[in-house]
Amino acid sequence: MPLDAAAIGRACGGRLETGEQLCGRELERVRAAMISGRPVTVSCTLKAPLFREVAEEVGAEERVAFANIRETAGWSAEAGAAGPKMAALLAAAAEPMPPAASVSFESRGVVLVYGRDEVAIEAGRRLADHLDVTVLLSRPGEVAPPRSGEIPVLKGTVRAATGHLGAFRLTVDDTALPLPSSRRVLAFGPARNGATSTCDIVVDLTGGTPLFPAHDLRSGYLRADPRDPAAVERVLFEASHLVGTFDKTRFVDFHADLCAHSRSRITGCTRCLDVCPTGAIAPAGDHVAIDPHVCAGCGSCASVCPTGAAAYALPPADALMRRLRTLLAAYRKAGGQKAGSMAPVLLIHDDGHGAPLIDALARFGEGLPADVLPFPVNEVTQVGPETIAAAFAYGAGAVRLLVRARPKHDVAALARNAARLESVVQALGYGPEAGGAVVSLIETDDPEALGQALAESARGTPAPTPSGFMPDGDVRGVLRFAVSELHHAAPRPVDLVALDAGAPFGGLDFRTEACTLCHACVGACPTGALADDPDRPRLTFAESACVQCGLCAATCPEDVIGLKPQLDFAAWAAPRRVLKEEEPFDCVSCGKAFGTRSTIERVIARLRDRHWMFAGQAGEERIKALMMCDTCRVSHVLNEGFDPHAAEENRPRTSEDYIRAREA
Repeated sequence: MPLDAAAIGRACGGRLETGEQLCGRELERVRAAMISGRPVTVSCTLKAPLFREVAEEVGAEERVAFANIRETAGWSAEAGAAGPKMAALLAAAAEPMPPAASVSFESRGVVLVYGRDEVAIEAGRRLADHLDVTVLLSRPGEVAPPRSGEIPVLKGTVRAATGHLGAFRLTVDDTALPLPSSRRVLAFGPARNGATSTCDIVVDLTGGTPLFPAHDLRSGYLRADPRDPAAVERVLFEASHLVGTFDKTRFVDFHADLCAHSRSRITGCTRCLDVCPTGAIAPAGDHVAIDPHVCAGCGSCASVCPTGAAAYALPPADALMRRLRTLLAAYRKAGGQKAGSMAPVLLIHDDGHGAPLIDALARFGEGLPADVLPFPVNEVTQVGPETIAAAFAYGAGAVRLLVRARPKHDVAALARNAARLESVVQALGYGPEAGGAVVSLIETDDPEALGQALAESARGTPAPTPSGFMPDGDVRGVLRFAVSELHHAAPRPVDLVALDAGAPFGGLDFRTEACTLCHACVGACPTGALADDPDRPRLTFAESACVQCGLCAATCPEDVIGLKPQLDFAAWAAPRRVLKEEEPFDCVSCGKAFGTRSTIERVIARLRDRHWMFAGQAGEERIKALMMCDTCRVSHVLNEGFDPHAAEENRPRTSEDYIRAREA
């Protein structure tokens, strides 16, 4: 493959070394570079195990990065123009990624084989040499009794199932023990409902409905069609190896204090609950709880969370966007986007599905176009609006998200994010003049279809002056910064873009005249978008902080608040907007401001001469109490000595009154 050393050196900086066989006779050159103490990027992933071994020998594991520039750039019909792409891939690979935390599973090898017939009994018998086995038969037909009772065989149907590898808990109905006297057909004794079974592994050979949503992603739950002997064999082999301690990546960092799920038993945001495929998320009071043992790492919750409470950790959003910034900046610096040329296409893919497709396209097809920059992530479904917005702000002309034809994870949330950002970038002028989507999914398992889709992809209008902002901080802060920079760098910026319901940005449809400034909405707002003023009756709103959770609208007793999903860039740049302000009412005793004048006057007008407690001279004193602050009101009531229940003629006498009078 051709190698444009000048373009690579111009964009990557540092010292560039080339060779013919760095993994063979020139291996000592690699060793010397690693011993130098400087960061090293090796442009070969085929021999990465060898290079890692050398790095471990010299203590350089933390300083070595790898980049594939062969299948992604050099093996292509457009390889001659791929120098800037190679530079971009090498520069991005050198961007450090923080390590992710992990969670542990502990399995003691207790397995429940759940089936209907002799297939389950035979599976249990074969696993008995490795695991502690119990066989549970659901609504068995004519099942021949086993020759010996070396493994327990029971009858029962699982009604509910929770847990994961090492901690399953099953609720079983119609539970019964087998009768030892069974002759031709296995018979069972009296049955009961509501039995509980705990185990480390569940092998489901019923062939019926799975016990868990997204069952193939549930650790420790193995399922196979009992009519498929090969599938049963695979499940038994896997189950036999699930004993011991296993580590799994903690995919999501959750910050409960940022969650906008609920306040005062009023439900607000449910976005993560709606998209989680495994049931790993559940309500837990004012926030939700995420079980890291059940989480399968799709990242959909993080991609739709408007506050950043659920943040993807492999890698964090700011680290991923720093790599994206480096990728596009190096491509431009190496000459990949000259004056008048089209902006590059960012191809976001995962390693499990996308990387093999790209490899096959390079080996057996024409490879990726020179202006298509592959950008690997752990799961494509983790991509949120901040990444797509930043890509265009940094200079991309299109974003393509490569997913499976039959996705492992639900891509509905990803498709909504793509469609939402498509409408935003089109409104800001990033779309091509000839038309065509610049943000879209490519759903295929065929490398030739991938190549054709990329060749036919529309290339949008690049940002005239791409942004170079450095992403840092929490997810919501990064998202706000990315969207603001998207607007600043836009070819044809506009101040207002209408969005669909469910968008994480927006304003309020507020009926000012009906608001009583009770400030219930302020207490419910989880982000501080709505705020009061300690010095005067005032309600203010910051649109950039609003996440459209709906808690304010659900809490407002006057029903004066509605949601308005949109991107109002002028409002983002402006100070907090005053939604409602009134004159305070000054205490008639000490002059301290409290409440609002309109509210106090309205209460007095409704009570004066309309209620016996506020009639006559005594009523005027009570009216005066309403015109005082809380401190002066207490003193006034004590000094005047009036009792709101003192008017005996207006109060019915009860048995207690007569008894009290007789005792006196």
